[in-house]
Amino acid sequence: MASLESMTANPKTDPRCVHTQAITKGINPSPQNRAFFNNLITLYSNHNLNSSALQLFHSIPCPNTVTWTSIISAFANSPTAIRLFLSMLRHPRQCLPNARTFATLLKTCASLSDNSLGPQLQSLSFKLSLHQNPFVGSAFVSLYCKTRDLDAARKVFDEMSDRDEVCFSAIINGLTQNKRPVDALRYFVEMKRQNVISTFYSISGALCAASRAAMLDQCMIIHGHAVVTGLDLDIYVGTALIDGYGKCGVVEEAVRVFNELEMELNVAGWNAMMAAYALLGRKENVVELLETEMWLNKMKMQYKLEPRIEHYTCLVGAMGKVGKLDEAEKVALTMPYEPDAAVWRVLLSSCANNKNPDVAWRMTEKLLEIDPNDDSAYVILANVFASASMWDEVKKVWKMMRDKRVRKEVGRSWIEVRGDLHVFFAGDRRHARKDEIFAKLTELMAEIEKLGYVPNSDEMLHELEEKEKRELLWYHSEKLAVAFGLLSGVTPPGKPLRIAKNLRICKDCHQAFKYISIVAEREIIVRDVHRYHRFLNGSCSCADSW
Repeated sequence: MASLESMTANPKTDPRCVHTQAITKGINPSPQNRAFFNNLITLYSNHNLNSSALQLFHSIPCPNTVTWTSIISAFANSPTAIRLFLSMLRHPRQCLPNARTFATLLKTCASLSDNSLGPQLQSLSFKLSLHQNPFVGSAFVSLYCKTRDLDAARKVFDEMSDRDEVCFSAIINGLTQNKRPVDALRYFVEMKRQNVISTFYSISGALCAASRAAMLDQCMIIHGHAVVTGLDLDIYVGTALIDGYGKCGVVEEAVRVFNELEMELNVAGWNAMMAAYALLGRKENVVELLETEMWLNKMKMQYKLEPRIEHYTCLVGAMGKVGKLDEAEKVALTMPYEPDAAVWRVLLSSCANNKNPDVAWRMTEKLLEIDPNDDSAYVILANVFASASMWDEVKKVWKMMRDKRVRKEVGRSWIEVRGDLHVFFAGDRRHARKDEIFAKLTELMAEIEKLGYVPNSDEMLHELEEKEKRELLWYHSEKLAVAFGLLSGVTPPGKPLRIAKNLRICKDCHQAFKYISIVAEREIIVRDVHRYHRFLNGSCSCADSW
């Protein structure tokens, strides 16, 4: 019996062999042998032999909570797990779920379209006094984050009296994945205040949050923390560092981390590095990492990595940016993957850069076939038509959006100052220093006009009088963010201004920032939805292609 039990503890052992030996030795399911057969159910599950696991389960006359949990775990991510759980509650033995049962069920709930079971399970956890269990609490946090009920997730977390590293990791990653990076970072800070140990999961989640908000100072602080805790060489943390530094525009640091971990990195690490180069507009470096069949073969043979669609997307984007639209489209159509929305979107953006309305329309159709509600497709297409003064076509695009009830994402820009984010919308007058901001902006615009700045209204999506266009252009969100950053006491003299924007920077702001970098004698770094722009001494790192 002892040898059989040791065999069930080995995940590589064939469960059919173990079961056969048990039958040969006359070992039958009974209360005395229940632990052995509970483990055998799990072993069957680990070998994807769920039907055999279920058959064995039904042969056990007196299943206990562990038995039920084992078979429920075997069918995790399937409605069968829910049905088995209901059978458990209705069973004559009245077995009650334990912490592991709840964790498995909540994982199943997160994979199903019906989210109604989560609150019911939460009520049951209160009745059984399991809601304070960190294992159960973190599972509820993960569930509510995956179903985007962030208020419920935070409520569960905040009401827990015993929060461990798993709980903090769940709330940090859940908020990050739901585009709440600032809140995620606040929980990371709270985790450190409570002296809860860091894990690769919590650190990588915090780094992802910092990169989403383009908060370079936070990335550097978390990097230092990762070094102190010895987690900086973890693959997941390393990939998050590459992604974080890349999205903050510090590609040199991203390269350093990449080179340290190159042999250990998986495909995600390569994706992050190429995305960093592409975001900064360094087409030659993207090509260096991946362009020819030789590089693809090198990834396969030397690094044992299968190039994914993200690698081809970077290549398509690099080709499009240098005007090779036909070649880029050919790569998209001949690569060993079905082109996804990201591929067609990067091609559509290339059409906008090259002012090609005909190809832009074709790319838009491809993109909308995949995602009819993609507001960026309509906006980019409208920009292309507006640049060509095709106002009737612009109106048709807006009508399409109205007919399909697609809403354009509201543009906003933000700047990090001493760990706090200051967010601005176009014409925003909510800031406490609004009068100073608008006065500073008026001063800046007057100064750059002396240097030759002329308002660029090519991308105005409506026919307006020149005076109206001029006023609208002045108060774009990124201009307000820059004006705020240049106020006295906001950023130290000489320190680069780092602005992030959720949409593509417009041509007028791009042109204005070149001149402002001269007038203010500052480097201005803007991360828009497509890439990084480094404005210094009247020029931009993107070479006016974005």
